[in-house]
Formats: sequence, structure tokens, C-alpha cells
Amino acid sequence: MTEILQEHHVLGLSLGLCTFLIIGLFHPICIKCEYYFGVRCWWWFALLGTAMCIIAYLVADTFWSTLSGVVGFSSFWTILEIFEQRERVRKGWFPMNPRRRHEYE
Repeated sequence: MTEILQEHHVLGLSLGLCTFLIIGLFHPICIKCEYYFGVRCWWWFALLGTAMCIIAYLVADTFWSTLSGVVGFSSFWTILEIFEQRERVRKGWFPMNPRRRHEYE
């Protein structure tokens, strides 16, 4: 796949677009995970990030290795964002899950 993208000079554009979409996908995932599970789901993203970074190291193809790395480090960034999302909920910027009201006090 990388050879075809390089041959047509669109490898960088393809990786840029995929990176944009991955980051855009992680934003609502972070919001939903914090709403339904709170910050206790941070370790899911730690496991996903670690696994994807290992995959990025093991995969030889530039395209897939890069995308795996982007997903891995986006997962690590989401750990921070989940804790910051809790603060945004406390400030009233995002809706609070009424079943977990005690966690915001």
C-alpha cells in the first residue's frame, strides 16, 4: 500500500487525513467514556496505547506503522483528557451523568 501512495505522491496527505480523523474520533470517545464510566476507564486507554505502540514497532509497512503510532499516542493523550473532561463537567460545560453525581462533589 505504501508503494502505491508514494508512487502517486499522496502518502503524506493520506497519513495527515487519517491522523486528523483518528484525533477527531478520540474526542467524542473521551467525552462518552467519562460520562458513562468516569475517570476509572483511563487504564483502557493505557492498554490500547501500549498495544498500538508495540504494533507500530513491529509492523514494517510505513503507512500502518505510522497509523498505529498515531492511535497509540492519541490513546495516551486521552488519559489526560479524561481527567480534564471531569473538570469540564464540574464547571458545567458538559452534562453530568446523574447516576454518578457523587463523583463530582
